[in-house]
Amino acid sequence: MTETPQTFDTLLTGATILTADPTRPLLRDGCVGVRDGRIAWLDQREPEAAQVTRRIDARGHLVTPGFVNLHLHAILTMVRGIASDEGFAPSYTPGIPKGTDLTPDQARALARLGALDAMLFGSTLIGDNFVHADIGVEVMEEMGLRLAPSWRIHDVDFGRVAGGEWHFDHKIGEQTLTAAIDLHDRWKDHPRIEVNLAAHAADTCSEPFLREIADVAHQRGLRINTHLGQSTAEVDRVQERTGKSSTQVFEDAGLLNDRFLGGHCIYVTDDDIARMARAGAHVVHIPKANAASGRFAPTPKFRDAGLNMAIATDTQHGDMIELMRWALVTGRVQQGGVSDDWQPSHVFDMATINGARALGQDDQIGSLEVGKQADLVMLDIRHPHQVPQISPLGNLVHTAHGRDVRLVMVVGDILIEDGRPTKVDAEEICREAEAVSRQVWGDVGRCYWES
Repeated sequence: MTETPQTFDTLLTGATILTADPTRPLLRDGCVGVRDGRIAWLDQREPEAAQVTRRIDARGHLVTPGFVNLHLHAILTMVRGIASDEGFAPSYTPGIPKGTDLTPDQARALARLGALDAMLFGSTLIGDNFVHADIGVEVMEEMGLRLAPSWRIHDVDFGRVAGGEWHFDHKIGEQTLTAAIDLHDRWKDHPRIEVNLAAHAADTCSEPFLREIADVAHQRGLRINTHLGQSTAEVDRVQERTGKSSTQVFEDAGLLNDRFLGGHCIYVTDDDIARMARAGAHVVHIPKANAASGRFAPTPKFRDAGLNMAIATDTQHGDMIELMRWALVTGRVQQGGVSDDWQPSHVFDMATINGARALGQDDQIGSLEVGKQADLVMLDIRHPHQVPQISPLGNLVHTAHGRDVRLVMVVGDILIEDGRPTKVDAEEICREAEAVSRQVWGDVGRCYWES
């Protein structure tokens, strides 16, 4: 009896494939077949007599799972090239434009830029959490991305924080939490969007308000995406106010569990790490932004405690490949050398399957396996800096660049082809974002662009 031929919407052939699946991590001269948005074939041979709608010759290219970028603020592209040299987060820094100052049209232009930047570098899932999240989600959904977004939730008056004053206002908390709930209700049935609750930080959310957020999270089964141990100012402010660490504050509020994603985690104690590990919490490591301000998160201690670690770009550019390199190197600096348990495979997992695991989506994305959704990236590895291909994974982490990305696919839909977006005009997005940024900076910014 003759078997029915395999049918594929897209078939990539001749690729070097890093799967992030420990059972077969590397396939050379491999094929990936995509049907109905899922991986239907993954092997070192092409299925016989396959019926293919679109065939892509992937010889000289590396295929990986899409990168999971869990913590960024797309509209803060407006402070690019400046905020990193101020030594502190933009929301806390006097003289830096704030997201709350933006009009909806300005927020839309900057959100498009941040999303495009991340997507061009291979991010297939973006965890954007900030103000104007309603606009950001609309923009990124139109671009075809997978999203884990959230509205920035706080009851501190951020207008006074940059001046060093922490004043809590229940009305602000009510407004931001309501906006977050509305965002969830609007998108809860979308197949590519899973809304979280971004409780901003323990210093910007009062304890009663954190308990209120916890109630909403438990009732709706939502994850918490937050900043944890981001600065000494946060640690000192929380200790002064509560007599506890930020980790303890989240734990006492009922938020520290396996649905908790802590961003940065620079200033955490051994006791904090133990509490996070017992709770099954996740660390969202932000190695470049941390290091740019002269600080390292204690990633070797997180690893030793068994914590799941993902990585993210925050307010830096969206190159997750460079982020892997920063994560590897800064970890080795802390260790004082090279070890078997801090290798390219570990940071590659942080950029892929670990990020999916933090969202509870590792059964659907984060690795290339038959049956999983077809979120993948294809990089050109024919450049001199990628030769020889003795260790494709080592090359990816140590020498590759986000600029090597040629194709990005989400649920089988090609969003980047030949290094250019398929659904939006990159030049138009850059022009609009440049104009908006100059508007927002106004006279304050003239010292930068006229020097």
